[in-house]
Amino acid sequence: MFRVVILGNDGMLVNLIAGTMDAKCKIVGVFRYERLNKNKIFMKIKDFIFPSDDYNYIKSCNLHEVKATSANSEEFKKELLSLQPDIVLVGTWGEKLKKEIIQLPKIAMINVHPSLLPKYRGPNPYLETIRHLETKTGITFHIMDEKYDSGAILQQKIIEIKPDDTGKELRERTVQIARQEVNRLLCSLNDDFIIPVEQNENLKTYYPQVKSDEVMLDFSKSAEEVSAHIRAFYPWTKTYFEYGKKFFVPCPYSLSVLDNNTDMCEAGMIVNKSVKNSSITVVCGDGKLLKMDKLKLYGRISKFFTKFYIDKFVSIGKKVF
Repeated sequence: MFRVVILGNDGMLVNLIAGTMDAKCKIVGVFRYERLNKNKIFMKIKDFIFPSDDYNYIKSCNLHEVKATSANSEEFKKELLSLQPDIVLVGTWGEKLKKEIIQLPKIAMINVHPSLLPKYRGPNPYLETIRHLETKTGITFHIMDEKYDSGAILQQKIIEIKPDDTGKELRERTVQIARQEVNRLLCSLNDDFIIPVEQNENLKTYYPQVKSDEVMLDFSKSAEEVSAHIRAFYPWTKTYFEYGKKFFVPCPYSLSVLDNNTDMCEAGMIVNKSVKNSSITVVCGDGKLLKMDKLKLYGRISKFFTKFYIDKFVSIGKKVF
C-alpha cells in the first residue's frame, strides 16, 4: 500500500489518520495545522503543558511528526523529499500551497474539502451551506492545484444537513464520514484505476472569509434564514442583535420558527417575551416569528443580568436592531 503524509487540523486530521490506517497504508509523516508559523520552542512548551487532541492522537499512534512552520517552507520541502510519499492528504489547511510543493508526491497531493465541489469553494463550507439553507452537502476528494478547491475530483460523498444542525454537528458528522471515505479512496486507488473528473466551472460557487459585520442578525430576512444564520456561525463565533444599546446573544439550540397570529407584522418588532425562559420573540421579514430562548446579554458581567433586563427594559411592540 501507499506511503502517506497527512496535513490537517482538529477532527479532520484525526479522522484522516484513522482512515489511512484503516486502509493499511503507511503514514510516514503528519503535519498539524497548529504548528503553522509557530516557534519550535513555543510549540515544545505548549505540547508539554497544554497538549492538543491532535498532538495526543499523533503520539498515541507513534507517528512521525513534521515540525516545519509552513507547508511552503524549504524545511517542509526537504521533509517530503526525504519521506518520499506516494500521496499527501490535506484536510482543513489554510495555506495556499505552491506548485513546487504540490508536485512532490509520487502520485498526487489530494485535498479533502467538506462540500460537494464545485459548489461552496472557500474557507467556510460548513457555515455557508447551513446559512444558505442547503439540505445536503458532502465531502470531496480532489487533486490539488495552485487554485483553491478547483482540482479534478476523485471521489465524493453526499452528507445530509439536518434541520437543527449547527456548524458544530455538521463538522463532526463530516469528519467522521471522512474516515470512511479516505479508507475507500485509498483502497480504490490501490485496486482500481480512478479517472479524475474535471470540475464544471459553470456550477462553481465561492464564499470568502466572513466579515465581522456578518455576525449581526438581520430580521428583514425570513425566520428560517435568521435561524440558519445563528446556527451556521456556531461554534466559531457568536451572533448578535441590538436592543436598547445592549447586545443579545441567541442560543443556537433554542430557536423556534412560529406562525404569526398577532397584529404586528413589521420586521424586527418584538411580539412576546419570557423572563423565565430568557426569551424574546421577533417578527421576521417573511411575516413569521423567531422565538429565541436562553438569550444572554453580551458581556462577562452583563450576561448574569439578562432576565432582569428582559423583565424591566424589553417592551413588546418595540423593535430590535
